[in-house]
Amino acid sequence: MPEGLDLRDPIATVQALGGRVPDKVLHLAGQSFVPRAIEAPAETYAVNVLGTINLVQALTKQGFKGRLLYVSSGDVYGRVDEHTLPVRPDTPVSPMNPYAASKIAAEDYCQQEWRRAGLQAMIARPFNHIGPRQDSRFVVASFAQQLVQISRGEREPVLHVGDIDTTRDFTDVRDVVRAYAALLEAGQPGQRYVVASGVERSPRQLLQQMMAIMRLEVRIEQDPTRMRATEQRRMVADASDTTRACGWRPQISIDTTLEDILRTVSTHD
Repeated sequence: MPEGLDLRDPIATVQALGGRVPDKVLHLAGQSFVPRAIEAPAETYAVNVLGTINLVQALTKQGFKGRLLYVSSGDVYGRVDEHTLPVRPDTPVSPMNPYAASKIAAEDYCQQEWRRAGLQAMIARPFNHIGPRQDSRFVVASFAQQLVQISRGEREPVLHVGDIDTTRDFTDVRDVVRAYAALLEAGQPGQRYVVASGVERSPRQLLQQMMAIMRLEVRIEQDPTRMRATEQRRMVADASDTTRACGWRPQISIDTTLEDILRTVSTHD
């Protein structure tokens, strides 16, 4: 698809295909920043749900018979009883924000089209992914940016954070991309797949590792504007169904991920 295409425009979406019929489609387009979703839920639904509908219909009009992977989110599980962790594809969903709810709606549309019209659609539910060049609005990228600025003497040795003692399942974005490619090749249409490391880590742990890599000591201060009222305290996922389906497993260590993030921020910031 051309840069700048707005999937909310059905005519522009059809025109963007230009009569071409792809073999495989990886659908990543969406509004993915949760604070923005809470601030603008109608926009989030329009982008994530209507955009998905427009894309699928545009492909159908072109005679698409290939495979489509819709990238949803692990956020769809919402608040999960800790005794039921790790979450799996069949764990009940309970979205806690407009972003997650919109992802479920788009998932359901794709699966409806699979049942109704045979669309070869699969769903990926990735959990937190991190890596070089991630937007600094996200937690690990924000840590990296602040630490690099501190190391250069551009700011005081104080780190402003939200709640960093929750736990999440972080995977290197390069491993996540490998998972998408593997699912497009070998996933089963109509199925939902978790993409996750299976390791539970807190932002505080990652921050401490990054400080150790940079040999920095900083003061940590909580910023109330970075807190979420509906925060899930613990989260970890089981991607064994994905491994069985396509052989995918994460390969990049967390140390390598953090080192690459810091190196990239130092080079490009």
